[in-house]
Amino acid sequence: MTLRRTQSLCPVCLRRIEATYEQSGTDPRAVVLRKTCPDHGTFSVPVWRQSDAGALAAPSFTAWSRPKSPSYPANPHTPISDGCPFDCGLCPAHAQHTCTGLFEVTKRCDMACPVCYAQAGSSSNPRGEADDLPLSVVTMQMDTLKEASGPCNVQISGGEPTVRDDLPQIIGMARQRGFGLVQINTNGLRLSRQQGYARMLRAAGLDSVYLQWDGVRESTFTVLRGRHCLDFKRAAVRNCADAGLGVVLVATVVRGVNDGELGDLLRLALEMGPAVRGLHIQPAAFFGRYPWRLEDAPRLTLPEVMTELSRQAPEMVSPSQLHPPGCENELCSFSAVYRRVQKNGQPGLEWLPDAGQSCCSPTPQPGVAAAPPSAGEGARKAKQFVALHWKRDSAAVGGDHVADSSGGGPDHNVAADGFSRFLAQAGAEQRFTLSSMAFQDALSLDLDRVRGCCIHVVRPDGRMIPFCLHNLTASNGARLYGE
Repeated sequence: MTLRRTQSLCPVCLRRIEATYEQSGTDPRAVVLRKTCPDHGTFSVPVWRQSDAGALAAPSFTAWSRPKSPSYPANPHTPISDGCPFDCGLCPAHAQHTCTGLFEVTKRCDMACPVCYAQAGSSSNPRGEADDLPLSVVTMQMDTLKEASGPCNVQISGGEPTVRDDLPQIIGMARQRGFGLVQINTNGLRLSRQQGYARMLRAAGLDSVYLQWDGVRESTFTVLRGRHCLDFKRAAVRNCADAGLGVVLVATVVRGVNDGELGDLLRLALEMGPAVRGLHIQPAAFFGRYPWRLEDAPRLTLPEVMTELSRQAPEMVSPSQLHPPGCENELCSFSAVYRRVQKNGQPGLEWLPDAGQSCCSPTPQPGVAAAPPSAGEGARKAKQFVALHWKRDSAAVGGDHVADSSGGGPDHNVAADGFSRFLAQAGAEQRFTLSSMAFQDALSLDLDRVRGCCIHVVRPDGRMIPFCLHNLTASNGARLYGE
């Protein structure tokens, strides 16, 4: 049975082809994306797989659906020529402006993870400082993003951004341009080893650390990162806490590797105190570098993540607490907001339904048919929530660091916005976010989802490419958007 129609790409030749969401013929609990390339045949991949967990089961594919009215870029950078996904830059047909702009400032890395979206640090392809973007290019990228998207949130990534000795200068450049949140995406090695480094980054204007952390067992890190990691990652969190930096733990999750550790990973995040502001779970997408064949990759879908969290930590999480995004396409993510509490002497969570509804979902009125929510309003609230919550130092709330993070000009200054006042008064040090994002690869790509993407990589030529398209690789490793 066909549930929805869209377009996708052939995972072999990256040709645009028609695709449908269908009930699986072999697994009644699964919805698959099915597509046929005239040259390479039919492909099918599960995108929504429920379990038989009863009250702990995630919502159905149709119940999770959330249509949105689009929010087109105010300043599109590229014209429509060949159609999605070949005109990205962003083009006028893109249905969501930028919530997070991502700068890949280096291709170098001090690790060589077996799973790496950016294919960084491979011993077969050593990287040198020539693979760092010049500061002049980074300056141009930041100016381009600011002009196109206003003071959105930014993430400085790579490769591994901390291999650059001028990272504090790059952070300062972002801070000077008034972006709502300045965050780095890091493995944590340098943060753990160099005394005073976290404080140096904080002094430069860094707000938050997006820290790679895949599980609670060293065996997990051996599979996904090629080495033991727990000791140095704990040290990185301690140093960030001492420096006043907010930390979000980010787990790449693979079926059969670490999907059984989600509950313990959540407990570990809470044990590390208020410096760790959230846990973000990313079911692995198979682009970049990975050790499996694309067609045989051990995939995990969003509803399975919801169910496993509820099974493994039933005292803290229920699927009914997890809601679709108000910003990107509903098949891309879920999230919930909690308050930290102590239960029987152990760290625990208390769900904050009003906080979740405020940041991502409209509250329906009894007896009133709800119009499709605005993707623009969802983006505005999502940007504000992230900018205010993921910072470690709550004293900055309402100050210069977050003024006008809505991207909506003076009328939406966060210091005067009612939603922001709610966030500022809701106990930032005690809030905790639980979220997940399912990236798309060449098998699972849905162009409707791509057009709703709000996480955009700013290229060296100034084009802004949705994250999944920027990293997308065919089954033979060829990139849709080459370097």
